[in-house]
Amino acid sequence: MIDPDRLAWDKMDGLIPAIVQDSATGQLLMVGYMNRQALAATLDSGEVTFFSRSKDRLWRKGETSGNVLKVASLHGDCDGDALLVLAEPAGPTCHLGTDSCFGTEAPGAGWLGSLERIVAMRAGAAPEDSYTARLLAGGPGKAAQKVGEEGVEVALAAVSRDAAGLREEAGDLLFHLLVTLRSRDVSLASVIETLRQRHKPMRTGKEQSA
Repeated sequence: MIDPDRLAWDKMDGLIPAIVQDSATGQLLMVGYMNRQALAATLDSGEVTFFSRSKDRLWRKGETSGNVLKVASLHGDCDGDALLVLAEPAGPTCHLGTDSCFGTEAPGAGWLGSLERIVAMRAGAAPEDSYTARLLAGGPGKAAQKVGEEGVEVALAAVSRDAAGLREEAGDLLFHLLVTLRSRDVSLASVIETLRQRHKPMRTGKEQSA
């Protein structure tokens, strides 16, 4: 994943800033510091561990609250003096109870990852209490039917409604698509990876036709 010996530990007296980003949404979660021991603990446990300057010891994020950060991947920058940690949060990252220490939501299309998690949480709700739970209780067929209906609505809106109307219908379609994916245990990340593979530059340097 990363070679600790290729990092520039001497630049900041053995500490390197570690930026933590949600692997599903791209949301910036927090920033901490790692020394060699913290990085080793992170790699060994699969959970983000920092060196706490105030406590003067290793600190595993979530060791008290249970809101750990499960490592998806870890990367050094081009100069080896900063780390990017892509992680899956088990709960709110900030001690104030918010998803991010910066008080921001997932940026742009990354918010679909947040919506996917909401759909997953609704799956455990009682059908009488949640529209999403009712759809999932009906199986893939029920959710797929809604995708078909909303797809037609999007097509009609594209030719007969204004931009606001199109946005509303497109939002309905994306939501029901996420529910359908959930009904078949297919993740949004896997769909994105399929698109990424489909549109990777060809060996000739030319991109495949979209």
